[in-house]
Amino acid sequence: MNRRGTAELAGSVALGAWAGFAVLALVVTGGHGAPLHLDRSLLSWSVGHRPATAVAVARGLTATGTGVLPYALVALAALLVGGSRRQRVVTALLGVACLASGQAVRYGVMELTGRARPPYRYWQTHASGLSFPSGHTTTSALTAGLLILALCLRARHGRLPLCLAVACWAAGVGLTRVYLGVHWATDVLGGWLFAAGWLGALLCAAAWWLPDRLIPAAGAPLAGDASGAPPDGQASRGTGRRD
Repeated sequence: MNRRGTAELAGSVALGAWAGFAVLALVVTGGHGAPLHLDRSLLSWSVGHRPATAVAVARGLTATGTGVLPYALVALAALLVGGSRRQRVVTALLGVACLASGQAVRYGVMELTGRARPPYRYWQTHASGLSFPSGHTTTSALTAGLLILALCLRARHGRLPLCLAVACWAAGVGLTRVYLGVHWATDVLGGWLFAAGWLGALLCAAAWWLPDRLIPAAGAPLAGDASGAPPDGQASRGTGRRD
């Protein structure tokens, strides 16, 4: 793992995402939470295109973006990518902490912006709380980012289709929030930017400060071998890389 390169890339993503999020939040709060033209247009389109089957599928997909499932997926991926037993436990705890702390900060931002949801008559699923940024969107995007990171670290073959599938799932969850009428489009965009900024910042911090013994080696088989990880201090041979 190239710590400096990873930290610089993650930090750049975080800065860009936070800058975009700050601009969007200023636009939203500057209008006292009123929907933008894009918000009204997409809500109007969704209301006019709601066959029963599509609504049922959207409800099923949106339900995967909250609750226990995202945390379970992150913990499972972390347990698989960790080489040693300690790495698995620490990685799982860090992944779950990333989700939980991200949600806690998002709640604070949501209270500060105080944006109301679309009118109740447009809702096609249950929702609660304020609107910006979208909670389902943020959670699913954070989960997808952590799963993609796990795949990039350890999957040797076929990781591109898997990463695309995970990204499409997260994007789908966000889009269903608009389609089902419980969020404005800019709430969803804010959730994506918030998730990118939060994940980028935490990954940058981990790359700089997490001890080597707790970082899974890239390219190793999922869940390590029967004995866990290679002996401490043993360099990978023939690949030009170190753990």
